Amino acid sequence: MMDFDWDSLTFSFTSTDTMYRNVVRAGEEWGEGELIPFGNIEISPAAGVLNYGQGIFEGMKAQRADDGNIVLFRSDKNAARFAQGAKRLGMPPVPESLFLDAVESVVKSNHRWVPPTGRGALYIRPVLWGSGAILGVAPAPEFTFMVYVCPVGPYFKGGMTPIKLKVSDEYHRAAPGGSGGVKAIGNYAPGMM
Repeated sequence: MMDFDWDSLTFSFTSTDTMYRNVVRAGEEWGEGELIPFGNIEISPAAGVLNYGQGIFEGMKAQRADDGNIVLFRSDKNAARFAQGAKRLGMPPVPESLFLDAVESVVKSNHRWVPPTGRGALYIRPVLWGSGAILGVAPAPEFTFMVYVCPVGPYFKGGMTPIKLKVSDEYHRAAPGGSGGVKAIGNYAPGMM
Protein backbone atom coordinates (compact mmCIF):
# COMPACT_ATOMS: atom_id res chain seq x y z
CA MET A 1 0.00 0.00 0.00
CA MET A 2 1.37 3.39 -0.92
CA ASP A 3 1.58 6.52 1.21
CA PHE A 4 -1.44 8.55 0.06
CA ASP A 5 -4.10 10.63 1.81
CA TRP A 6 -7.00 8.28 1.05
CA ASP A 7 -9.40 10.32 3.18
CA SER A 8 -9.05 13.31 0.84
CA LEU A 9 -10.33 11.39 -2.19
CA THR A 10 -13.24 12.88 -4.09
CA PHE A 11 -14.84 11.71 -7.30
CA SER A 12 -12.26 13.46 -9.45
CA PHE A 13 -9.33 12.56 -11.67
CA THR A 14 -5.95 11.45 -10.31
CA SER A 15 -3.42 10.06 -12.79
CA THR A 16 -2.03 6.59 -12.10
CA ASP A 17 0.84 4.50 -13.47
CA THR A 18 -0.36 2.68 -16.58
CA MET A 19 -3.20 2.38 -19.06
CA TYR A 20 -4.15 -0.13 -21.75
CA ARG A 21 -4.24 0.62 -25.49
CA ASN A 22 -5.45 -1.46 -28.42
CA VAL A 23 -5.92 -0.21 -31.99
CA VAL A 24 -7.72 -2.03 -34.81
CA ARG A 25 -8.40 -1.19 -38.46
CA ALA A 26 -11.97 -1.53 -39.73
CA GLY A 27 -12.68 -5.10 -40.84
CA GLU A 28 -9.80 -6.61 -38.85
CA GLU A 29 -9.86 -8.60 -35.59
CA TRP A 30 -8.78 -7.11 -32.28
CA GLY A 31 -5.22 -8.04 -31.26
CA GLU A 32 -3.77 -8.28 -27.75
CA GLY A 33 -3.15 -4.60 -27.02
CA GLU A 34 -0.57 -3.34 -24.54
CA LEU A 35 -0.04 -1.68 -21.19
CA ILE A 36 1.64 1.70 -21.58
CA PRO A 37 2.59 4.47 -19.15
CA PHE A 38 -0.34 6.74 -18.37
CA GLY A 39 -0.13 9.93 -20.40
CA ASN A 40 -1.62 12.10 -23.09
CA ILE A 41 -2.53 10.64 -26.48
CA GLU A 42 -2.33 11.94 -30.04
CA ILE A 43 -5.44 12.07 -32.20
CA SER A 44 -6.21 13.31 -35.70
CA PRO A 45 -8.43 16.39 -35.88
CA ALA A 46 -10.43 14.40 -38.43
CA ALA A 47 -11.02 11.46 -36.05
CA GLY A 48 -14.53 10.04 -36.13
CA VAL A 49 -14.98 10.66 -32.42
CA LEU A 50 -14.20 14.39 -32.71
CA ASN A 51 -16.33 15.06 -35.78
CA TYR A 52 -19.23 12.65 -35.36
CA GLY A 53 -19.15 11.55 -31.72
CA GLN A 54 -18.32 7.93 -32.58
CA GLY A 55 -17.32 6.74 -29.13
CA ILE A 56 -18.53 4.92 -26.03
CA PHE A 57 -17.35 4.46 -22.46
CA GLU A 58 -18.06 2.41 -19.37
CA GLY A 59 -17.59 3.12 -15.70
CA MET A 60 -16.88 0.48 -13.08
CA LYS A 61 -14.97 0.12 -9.84
CA ALA A 62 -12.43 -2.18 -8.23
CA GLN A 63 -12.46 -2.30 -4.45
CA ARG A 64 -10.34 -3.85 -1.76
CA ALA A 65 -12.19 -6.57 0.16
CA ASP A 66 -11.79 -7.16 3.91
CA ASP A 67 -9.21 -9.89 3.19
CA GLY A 68 -7.12 -7.46 1.09
CA ASN A 69 -8.03 -8.97 -2.27
CA ILE A 70 -9.10 -6.63 -5.07
CA VAL A 71 -12.58 -7.37 -6.42
CA LEU A 72 -14.79 -6.23 -9.30
CA PHE A 73 -18.58 -6.38 -9.40
CA ARG A 74 -20.37 -7.78 -12.46
CA SER A 75 -17.70 -6.70 -14.93
CA ASP A 76 -19.18 -9.13 -17.45
CA LYS A 77 -22.30 -6.93 -17.58
CA ASN A 78 -20.11 -3.91 -18.37
CA ALA A 79 -18.42 -5.91 -21.13
CA ALA A 80 -21.80 -6.86 -22.64
CA ARG A 81 -23.09 -3.26 -22.60
CA PHE A 82 -19.79 -2.07 -24.09
CA ALA A 83 -20.14 -4.54 -26.98
CA GLN A 84 -23.77 -3.51 -27.51
CA GLY A 85 -22.75 0.16 -27.57
CA ALA A 86 -19.97 -0.51 -30.07
CA LYS A 87 -22.40 -2.22 -32.45
CA ARG A 88 -24.92 0.61 -32.06
CA LEU A 89 -22.32 3.21 -33.06
CA GLY A 90 -20.80 1.25 -35.96
CA MET A 91 -17.62 0.15 -34.21
CA PRO A 92 -16.10 -3.34 -33.89
CA PRO A 93 -17.23 -4.84 -30.56
CA VAL A 94 -14.46 -5.66 -28.12
CA PRO A 95 -14.79 -9.39 -27.29
CA GLU A 96 -15.77 -9.99 -23.66
CA SER A 97 -12.57 -11.92 -22.89
CA LEU A 98 -10.41 -9.09 -24.29
CA PHE A 99 -12.41 -6.46 -22.38
CA LEU A 100 -12.10 -8.36 -19.09
CA ASP A 101 -8.39 -9.14 -19.63
CA ALA A 102 -7.68 -5.46 -20.38
CA VAL A 103 -9.55 -4.31 -17.27
CA GLU A 104 -7.83 -6.90 -15.09
CA SER A 105 -4.36 -6.07 -16.43
CA VAL A 106 -4.80 -2.33 -15.80
CA VAL A 107 -6.15 -2.92 -12.29
CA LYS A 108 -3.27 -5.30 -11.46
CA SER A 109 -0.72 -2.89 -12.88
CA ASN A 110 -2.16 -0.05 -10.78
CA HIS A 111 -2.94 -2.12 -7.65
CA ARG A 112 -1.13 0.34 -5.40
CA TRP A 113 -3.82 2.91 -6.28
CA VAL A 114 -6.69 0.76 -4.94
CA PRO A 115 -7.72 2.46 -1.67
CA PRO A 116 -7.88 0.53 1.61
CA THR A 117 -11.17 -1.20 2.40
CA GLY A 118 -13.98 1.29 2.95
CA ARG A 119 -11.95 4.35 1.94
CA GLY A 120 -12.71 4.58 -1.76
CA ALA A 121 -12.39 2.61 -4.96
CA LEU A 122 -10.33 2.39 -8.12
CA TYR A 123 -12.55 3.80 -10.86
CA ILE A 124 -12.12 1.97 -14.16
CA ARG A 125 -12.87 3.78 -17.42
CA PRO A 126 -12.90 1.67 -20.61
CA VAL A 127 -13.27 3.86 -23.72
CA LEU A 128 -13.67 2.97 -27.40
CA TRP A 129 -13.66 5.56 -30.15
CA GLY A 130 -13.34 6.08 -33.87
CA SER A 131 -9.72 7.24 -33.99
CA GLY A 132 -9.21 7.09 -37.75
CA ALA A 133 -9.55 10.19 -39.92
CA ILE A 134 -12.86 10.44 -41.77
CA LEU A 135 -14.44 13.41 -43.54
CA GLY A 136 -17.77 11.99 -44.69
CA VAL A 137 -20.44 10.67 -42.36
CA ALA A 138 -19.34 7.05 -42.05
CA PRO A 139 -17.67 4.78 -39.50
CA ALA A 140 -14.01 5.63 -38.92
CA PRO A 141 -11.39 3.44 -40.62
CA GLU A 142 -9.59 2.80 -37.32
CA PHE A 143 -10.67 2.35 -33.69
CA THR A 144 -8.90 2.72 -30.37
CA PHE A 145 -9.85 0.86 -27.17
CA MET A 146 -8.29 2.19 -23.98
CA VAL A 147 -8.70 1.48 -20.28
CA TYR A 148 -7.45 3.85 -17.60
CA VAL A 149 -8.04 3.96 -13.86
CA CYS A 150 -7.96 6.45 -11.00
CA PRO A 151 -8.65 6.28 -7.27
CA VAL A 152 -11.92 7.93 -6.24
CA GLY A 153 -13.92 8.73 -3.16
CA PRO A 154 -17.72 8.74 -3.05
CA TYR A 155 -19.59 10.25 -6.01
CA PHE A 156 -21.69 12.22 -3.54
CA LYS A 157 -19.31 13.40 -0.80
CA GLY A 158 -22.12 13.83 1.74
CA GLY A 159 -23.65 10.47 0.94
CA MET A 160 -27.14 10.04 -0.42
CA THR A 161 -28.79 13.28 0.69
CA PRO A 162 -31.53 15.33 -1.01
CA ILE A 163 -30.37 17.73 -3.71
CA LYS A 164 -31.94 20.60 -5.63
CA LEU A 165 -32.69 19.51 -9.17
CA LYS A 166 -33.98 21.18 -12.30
CA VAL A 167 -36.01 18.95 -14.61
CA SER A 168 -36.36 20.15 -18.18
CA ASP A 169 -39.23 19.19 -20.44
CA GLU A 170 -37.51 21.03 -23.31
CA TYR A 171 -34.24 19.05 -23.48
CA HIS A 172 -33.73 15.27 -23.36
CA ARG A 173 -30.54 13.23 -22.97
CA ALA A 174 -31.95 10.23 -24.81
CA ALA A 175 -34.51 10.27 -27.61
CA PRO A 176 -36.72 7.24 -28.37
CA GLY A 177 -34.94 5.07 -30.93
CA GLY A 178 -31.70 7.02 -30.44
CA SER A 179 -28.49 6.09 -28.68
CA GLY A 180 -29.74 6.61 -25.12
CA GLY A 181 -29.56 2.90 -24.35
CA VAL A 182 -25.78 2.87 -24.66
CA LYS A 183 -23.09 4.94 -22.95
CA ALA A 184 -22.37 7.02 -26.04
CA ILE A 185 -19.90 9.86 -25.55
CA GLY A 186 -22.26 12.51 -26.93
CA ASN A 187 -25.21 11.51 -24.73
CA TYR A 188 -23.87 13.31 -21.68
CA ALA A 189 -22.92 16.78 -22.99
CA PRO A 190 -26.52 18.09 -23.12
CA GLY A 191 -26.85 17.38 -19.40
CA MET A 192 -23.98 19.76 -18.60
CA MET A 193 -25.86 22.96 -19.37
